[in-house]
Amino acid sequence: MKQSYVCRSCHTTYPVSRDLWKCLCGGLLDLDKQMPLLQPTAWKSGPPTLWRFLDALPFEKDAKSWQNVTLGEGNTPLLPVSADKPNVYVKVDYLMPTLSFKDRGAAVLIAKAVELGATSVIADSSGNAGTAVSAYAARAGIACEVFCSNTVSPKKQAQMAAYNAKVHTIAGTREDVARAAQQKAANLEEGGFYASHVYNPYFYEGTKTYAYEIYEQLGDAPDTVIIPVGNGTLLLGAYYGFSELLANRLIGKCPKIVAVQAQQCAPLAHAFATGEPSITPIVGQTTIAEGIAIAAPPRATQILEAVRNTGGTFITVSEAQIANARSALAKQGFDVEPTSAATYAALHVYRHCETETIVIPLCGSGTKASDHIAK
Repeated sequence: MKQSYVCRSCHTTYPVSRDLWKCLCGGLLDLDKQMPLLQPTAWKSGPPTLWRFLDALPFEKDAKSWQNVTLGEGNTPLLPVSADKPNVYVKVDYLMPTLSFKDRGAAVLIAKAVELGATSVIADSSGNAGTAVSAYAARAGIACEVFCSNTVSPKKQAQMAAYNAKVHTIAGTREDVARAAQQKAANLEEGGFYASHVYNPYFYEGTKTYAYEIYEQLGDAPDTVIIPVGNGTLLLGAYYGFSELLANRLIGKCPKIVAVQAQQCAPLAHAFATGEPSITPIVGQTTIAEGIAIAAPPRATQILEAVRNTGGTFITVSEAQIANARSALAKQGFDVEPTSAATYAALHVYRHCETETIVIPLCGSGTKASDHIAK
C-alpha cells in the first residue's frame, strides 16, 4: 500500500521514515494513502486477531513484520450491557493482552517501527498507551523508554517495568510529560523511533479496527458510538474505520459520535459548545478518569471535525457520576477503570430512543486503576 506523510498545516508531503514525527513547520502529520478495498468475506479466513484486516492496514500484502509483534490483540466481545438494555452494547476491549484498547494502535505502530528498522522506541503516556507500547516493544525485541506523570497509577508503572521498559516519571501535567519525551525524541539515537500514540498516524490505523469489528459483529454500523476522549486515539480511529466502511458501501452512514469528557477537564466539550474550530488550552484539574485528563489535545481540530461530521455531540460527566457508573458496571460483571466508566455515565445523560443501537467501549481494566470500586 503506497503511503506518505502529509502535514495538516502546510500540506507538505514526506516519505514515511523512522525519524519523522512532525512537520518541519511544527504541524501534525496525517497518513496519505489510497482508500483500502475492504473485503469482509476474506476476513473470515484470517487469524482471529486484528491482523485479519491486514489488507486494510498500511503494510504490503505480504508483510511479515507483524508476525513477531502480535500478542493476539483484537477480536474482543460485543455484548449487551444488561438484559434491560438489549440495544446498548459494550465492546469489551479491556480483554486485550495489556488490558486496554491501546493494544490495537500499539501493535500496528510497533510493527511499522520494526518494518522501518527501529531498534528502540520512546513513548509518552497517561498510562495505558505506555503499557501497550512497552509490551509490543518487548515482544519485538527492541528497547523501550516511557515517559509518564508521577501520578499515573502505580499498577500501570509496574506493568511497564515488567515489560522491561525504562520508565521516566515526570512531575507536572500531561503536557509536561509530552514535552519531556519530545526533547528526547528530538535527539534520537540511530535506530530510535518516537512511538507517539498522538503524533504518529499509524497508531490510528490500529484503532480503526475497533470500527471494523463492530461492523462484523452487528452486521452493520450502530446508530451511535459513545467514546471517552482525551487525545482522541480511539475516537479518531473509530471515525476513520467507519468512514472507510462507508466509502466501501458496506454501511449506509457513519454512526453518530457522542464524545465524553470529565467535567473537571473538558477543553474539547467547551470548544464544541461554543462553536470553536479548536480548543483553548486549559489548566487541567485532577480527575479520576486519568486517561482523558488532557488539557491541550494536539489533534483537537480533527476530533471536533469528526464529532461534527457525524452529527454527534459532547457530554461531560462529574466525578460522582463516573464513580457511580463504575460501580454499576461492576454489578453487571464488568470491572473497568474510571475512564471507561465515564462513557456509561454519559449514557444516562444522553437522550436516546429505546430502539437506538448504541455501542460503548470498555477501554481499560479496573485492575490497572489506582483505587478500588466503592461498594
